[in-house]
Amino acid sequence: MRTLLIAGNWKMNPPTRAEAVALAQEVKAGVGTAVDVHVVVCPPSVFLQAVDSVLEGSPIGMGGQDMHAQSGGAYTGEVAGAMLVDSGCTHVILGHSERRHGMGETDAMVNAKLKSALASRLIPIVCIGETKDERLGDRTEAVLDEQLAGSLAGLSPEEMAGTVLAYEPVWAIGTGLTATPEQAQAAHAHIRKRLAEAFGEATAARVVVQYGGSVKPDNAAELLACPDIDGALVGGASLKAADFLAIVAAGRQVSAR
Repeated sequence: MRTLLIAGNWKMNPPTRAEAVALAQEVKAGVGTAVDVHVVVCPPSVFLQAVDSVLEGSPIGMGGQDMHAQSGGAYTGEVAGAMLVDSGCTHVILGHSERRHGMGETDAMVNAKLKSALASRLIPIVCIGETKDERLGDRTEAVLDEQLAGSLAGLSPEEMAGTVLAYEPVWAIGTGLTATPEQAQAAHAHIRKRLAEAFGEATAARVVVQYGGSVKPDNAAELLACPDIDGALVGGASLKAADFLAIVAAGRQVSAR
């Protein structure tokens, strides 16, 4: 049985350290000590150490929003995996569509970062998903196949089992649109089928595959109840503690069934 993973991607929010600390404190208090659902928050890198101090003694994990493929060197403005670990990170988001489409990241670049993250003992959350035009052109599965093959190239079955995937249809990120449970489940089932073909049934059964794309308290339970959806990568709703905690609560209800 895969444990649901609810991760909050704060993106370039909130604007101040004090607000980041306050948000982390609210989430920590709401999550408590329960571990029936795994919870991770991903603040901006400048707030990582402050948030880590807040989360001390809590089961909540912390993730970076990106990292460089190299372990160090002359890469101005970049962050290495070891730096994230030293700041308290357990996870790192890789290949988010805002980086793929907004900053030109390729599958090969994501793959290099993924291997570096695994070498740094971080749990990668690798994002994949199609644009609106690709879905309307009936290319969703072809796009997912391409991203899976390129982003996961060279991984062993054990490395794959330690990697989280996040299916985020680009057309649903920050738009208020959400894939229907049927659409989301179909994409997740396809992803797991491809994982089984590439890494074996046993490995595919272990991989956590989250859904992301305007996940909110009012749609979380229905999405999380789908058999191949193992959690959520939450954007805007993770910036309001009450909304994020409601999504965590929906995950707990699903897990208790």
